[in-house]
Amino acid sequence: MTQSNHVELWNRCLSIIKDIVQESTYNTWFAPIVPLKYEDKTLVVQIPSQFFYEYLEDKYIDLLRKTLYKAIGEGTKLMYNVMVDKTSVPNQTVNLEASNRSMAVTAQKIIDGNKAPNILKAPVVQDLDPHLNPNYNFENFIEGYSNKLSRSVAETVAKNPAGTAFNPLFLYGASGVGKTHLANAIGTRIKELYPPKRVLYVSAHLFQVQYTDSVRNNTTNDFIKFYQSIDVLIIDDIQEFAGVTRTQNTFFHVFNHLHQNGKQLILTSDRAPVLLQGMEDRLLTRFKWGMVAELEKPTVELRKNILYNKIHRDGLKFPPEVIDYIAENVNESVRDLEGIVIAIMARSTVFNKEIDLDLAQHIVRGAVKNEVKTITIDNILKAVCSHFSLELSAIHTKSRKREVVQARQVAMYLAKNHTDYSTSKIGKFIGNKDHATVLHACKTIKDQLEVNKGFNNEIKEIETLLRKKE
Repeated sequence: MTQSNHVELWNRCLSIIKDIVQESTYNTWFAPIVPLKYEDKTLVVQIPSQFFYEYLEDKYIDLLRKTLYKAIGEGTKLMYNVMVDKTSVPNQTVNLEASNRSMAVTAQKIIDGNKAPNILKAPVVQDLDPHLNPNYNFENFIEGYSNKLSRSVAETVAKNPAGTAFNPLFLYGASGVGKTHLANAIGTRIKELYPPKRVLYVSAHLFQVQYTDSVRNNTTNDFIKFYQSIDVLIIDDIQEFAGVTRTQNTFFHVFNHLHQNGKQLILTSDRAPVLLQGMEDRLLTRFKWGMVAELEKPTVELRKNILYNKIHRDGLKFPPEVIDYIAENVNESVRDLEGIVIAIMARSTVFNKEIDLDLAQHIVRGAVKNEVKTITIDNILKAVCSHFSLELSAIHTKSRKREVVQARQVAMYLAKNHTDYSTSKIGKFIGNKDHATVLHACKTIKDQLEVNKGFNNEIKEIETLLRKKE
């Protein structure tokens, strides 16, 4: 069969699929597919987005395999061409001859997140995998008031790494506001502008795993030399270093070497340097050498823009009132917004329902209703300081004022009761105290609760505040 047959061949497939699936499913997931060519027993089709590709592969790969074999012949291969924006991955080939979930993917590398990738041996520049996510770039990072400064600084760093005053660049904010996206975007842009530069993105957790492995294998010198060879080092979730003294010491020497040799450092954290407990002072000082930029929770307007962008990028169609409702009621993070969109699409397809306000309300109410607020040490510190009318920084000082000591002890007691942290970790996070101090604080507060009814009520008020959703 020749290339001219591709439309006819795909129409044969569609006629089979149409008899099998619901009309809404057909219209959502199969009608938008456009045949491009057929050659070498491979049918190439165009699909609207990466999300579309992942959903098809997850839900309908068996149906596609059987249909292509029936309509075209055994051994037919299917190649997707994703054609929405620059973030999409082109030419994703599904080998339908293999097992039901077998796939050969081009232009994409899959990393096992639970294992430390073997990146410590990089004899030549081109052998270093930067471990960047190409889907996280400036083009699809939606700008709003809450992230405008951070994005502007990030773009400046990307254009001139280590050539600005923003070194290190310390990005911080709550989970899901775009820190990882922005950090990856910097690395991706630098690789576009300066291909020879050795760029590396790594999570703080993975850095720690690699360091531990190097100690166990007696290769610590190789580990340090490798990291000292990087031109642009991006460390995600730097707060994971809290309380891990040997890893911090090693990172301190890596940081110093890179900074002194004109290399760029980019760090992300879920809190500002001043609130990072369990971290050595000499590291905290260095974190503040360059630029500290916050990414705040997205505003309603930004949430709407993010939704419109995602829906367009994924080739979906949502009524404006649905987008407005989601933006106004899902306010925690970008990840929550994306999760709601996927949940609505899935329910619409499975139950053959139109995407309307009723469906959106059902999904959003269910998500909010079932959500259990996780109490963190940050939540506890904010609630305690608010109750005692103290500045947040006061609780981390060495002050022995009665009100500060009491607030610190209350925070330790609540952290012991409402989090899974060990007493030593709690001490690191709250005033950088030791294990014995936390135990003493918990005993002191417990004793007061048994004899002081007024104090008991105060603690209950703080706990009520902690459980209250924002």
